[in-house]
Amino acid sequence: MAEGGGPGGPGGENLLFLTDDQLRKGIEAMFFAYRGFTADPDRILAEMGYGRAHHRAIHFINRSPGTTVNNLLSILGVTKQSLNRVLRTLIDDGLVESRVGTRDKRERHLHLTEEGAALERRLSDAQRNRMRSAFRSAGPDAVAGFRHVLEAMMDPDMRRHFNTLKDGGG
Repeated sequence: MAEGGGPGGPGGENLLFLTDDQLRKGIEAMFFAYRGFTADPDRILAEMGYGRAHHRAIHFINRSPGTTVNNLLSILGVTKQSLNRVLRTLIDDGLVESRVGTRDKRERHLHLTEEGAALERRLSDAQRNRMRSAFRSAGPDAVAGFRHVLEAMMDPDMRRHFNTLKDGGG
């Protein structure tokens, strides 16, 4: 197709028939974008001796206060042993508290402490600033397309978790 027009957008590519080279460039763009997206939080976490697993746990506990350990396991897709290591550190450091369930005493409900909520704000503010800048630069149509592509790449179980969170539930 001619440059500048056609059903695929400004470059004229028909998005239904991407070449391997175009797909490779998209994969590489995802890798480099993710690296940028995580760079600021990684610096903050490194100061505290934490990693991305801590960040993900803090994020989803903040997003769904009172979530159970089992629900968090399902969302994060990690082993129980791995999550327990992360949670033990966050609890010992006073960022997360684990409360016994009122209906089921075997359940543990997770909540951020004030200190945990402050750390979550620092981490998410850095990412929101980066996303806000990128979204403003790209424009509303690109943002909608980006969201559509991300959702289309999710496994069905992850899309279900995402839609629950997106809709305000948890």
